[in-house]
Order: sequence, then structure tokens, then C-alpha cells
Amino acid sequence: MPSHPHPKQPRIGLNLAAGGPLGAIYEVGALCALAEVLDGVEFTDLDVYVGVSAGGFISAALANKISPREMYDIFITNKSREVKLEPGQFLKPAYREYLRGAMALPELIGEAFWQFFTRPREVGVAGAFMQLAHAIPTGMFDNNEIDRFFTKVFTQKGRTNDFRSLRNKLYIVATDLDTGRSVKFGGHGHDHVPISKAVQASAALPGLFPPVEIDGDYYVDGALKKTLHASISLDEKSDLVICINPIVPFDARLAPHGHPNNRDRLMRGGLPVVLSQTFRSIIHSRMRVGMQNYSRMYEGADVVLFEPSHGDEEMFFSNVFSYADRENMCEHAYQHTRADLRRRADELAPLLARHGVHLNRQALESDSWLSKKAHDRYWKRFDETPEPDAGIDKLYFTLDQLHHWLNAPHES
Repeated sequence: MPSHPHPKQPRIGLNLAAGGPLGAIYEVGALCALAEVLDGVEFTDLDVYVGVSAGGFISAALANKISPREMYDIFITNKSREVKLEPGQFLKPAYREYLRGAMALPELIGEAFWQFFTRPREVGVAGAFMQLAHAIPTGMFDNNEIDRFFTKVFTQKGRTNDFRSLRNKLYIVATDLDTGRSVKFGGHGHDHVPISKAVQASAALPGLFPPVEIDGDYYVDGALKKTLHASISLDEKSDLVICINPIVPFDARLAPHGHPNNRDRLMRGGLPVVLSQTFRSIIHSRMRVGMQNYSRMYEGADVVLFEPSHGDEEMFFSNVFSYADRENMCEHAYQHTRADLRRRADELAPLLARHGVHLNRQALESDSWLSKKAHDRYWKRFDETPEPDAGIDKLYFTLDQLHHWLNAPHES
């Protein structure tokens, strides 16, 4: 009798976009939600992982068998017994950059005066003193701590800091500062670079962190060229690519419980808020153009995107440097992703089923894991000796639960 070939096992890729600390927090929450309700997807055993900037942190951890829930304990609550992440660990001043600038300043001042006095009409005061810009540090914070931290994490308990030793494909994307081209660490010619160093390079957001030197070249944030780089997973013959993009432009008209003067609120936020909105708009429009081309260029493959609502005030205005805000934001991402899955269930179920993935509607409709954790944290606190601010905490908890209930879809 002729043998029947086994059906091809669908290949699944995961692409995690840039987004800074806020993006990493959002991606952890979204992944916790997806891991709960997508049967047939094991997020620590996918075929291809692609990470950009903050997404590089998360994708590298997943490829090293660190689950979304473990990442929640490591990056969000700092309650992991195995990996300790201290607040502000990645925000240490780049003292070497400051010292370099200070040492160069006397010579630069001398050059500025010389140019002005020898060619006053050609150079002018402003032109002469532009020389002093060379003394400005290329980054405020020392990103060597990123390399040190992930080296420690990836060299324990059978994990690896070597792309070539991973069971599945991992690509971390950075931008070559001298050429402007994207480089995928983990690919041919760049797979000898330690994973931790590639993550450091991919997350080197200009202005925040200095460029990272690797093999004589300098690299900065991988999002400068593209946001998701989903084409990398598709080029690896992935049949289904799950994408998480945490950064979208804010639309005040869509904010359901918005501030009455949201448009003024953007202006009152000053330059950082205006730049944030500008940056978000540019990278999001660029990503959308790319997403529209994938269906034409990669016939038979499906790309599923998860991202925040454009009217999401909490996502846009959150203070990610507060640990309380980190927990709230992670739960917010988790609940939003669950709500998004419920809203798109009829659309997503047949698409996912084509690739052997099934939407667990029972898990989707049941009480959520993070809400239970928040509930347990709350009651544990009041079982112990009351704290001076317990009443305020109780109020915040009640309001959070009410907000979640009001925004959850209900059967008519």
C-alpha cells in the first residue's frame, strides 16, 4: 500500500516590535494573554523569533525558554527567585560619555574661538560654537548593563548566550550607524555575536543610550529602518506570524473616558510628548505600509497583529519608571489583548485553525489570571497590618476592577 505523507507541520514565527521600557512591559502582558488562550502555540518553542529594540529583550528570553509568566516575575514585579532585576538597573548614567565630552571641551572651545576670530564673516558666532556639539554625550545612560544582565541570565540553567546553540531561530535587529542598513544578529555572518550584546545594540535608542561597538562597527536601535521586520519571519518560511506592536499614535477622539481637553493635554506635555506622538505616527504609518504588502508578497502565509487602541490614554501617558505603574500597565496590556481576542474571535478562529492553532474560548471568557493575582495581592495586604495608605490602595483597586468590568464585552 502506498504510504501517505504526514501533513506539513505549520511553522510559526513571533515578531516583537520596538517601544522602549513601555513597549517591553506591554509585550509581556500581551504574551501572557496570548499564551493563555491560544492552544497549539508554545511561546517558548516557536520556529522563529524576531526582536527589535525592547522586543529583543523579550524574544531573546522566549528563545531561551523563559515563559511569559516568568518574565512577568522578572521584569514587572521583580519577584523572581532566580533572576533579580533592580529598579533603575538600566538607567545608570553613562559616566564615560560625560567624561569624554568634558575632556574634549577645552580643545573644542579653542577651535571655536580660532574659527570665529580667523573667519568671522564665514563662520559667525553660531557656526563657530557648533563645534561644542561634539562634546555632547551620545547617550545619557550606560547600556553596558544590558549586556551584563542578559549575559548572567542566558548563561545559567542550560540557557545559552550563543545564537548558534539555540534550538530555534532567533534574530535581533539593529541599525548600522555608519550605513543606515538593518543588520539581523543571529543571521549569517552575525551569529557569532553574543545574544546579550545583540540585545544591547538593538535597544541603543539614540540620545538615551550610546551606540554599541561590535566588530569595529557601531549599532543603534533596530527600529530606525522598520518597526516589526515581519519579513524576516516570512523569509524563514513561517506560515503564521504573530506580531505585537506596543507603540501607536494617540487619537484623543477615540479615548472612551478621555480627559476633556486631550488635545491641549498633548500640547501641555511639552516637547517629550510632542516628540513621542510624532515618533509613534511615523513608525506606525511605516509599519502599516509594510503589513499591506505581506499578503501579496508571501502568498499562503498569515500575519496577525496585536497592538493597543489608538485611544488608549493609559498606554500613552503612563509613567513606566514607577514599579506600581509597571504592574498596572502589564495588566492593562493583558486585559486589552484578551478583549481584542474576544472582539476578533470570529475573524481569528478560522485563520488560526489553518495553522493548527485554536482559540480557547472557555479560557478567554473565564476569570483572568492577572485579575486573580491583583485580587490576591489586595486581600493579602489587608490581612496583614494595615498600612497608612491602605484606604487609597483599596480605592485604586476598586476603581481598577470597575474600569475592567465596564470595558469588558458582555452578552446581550
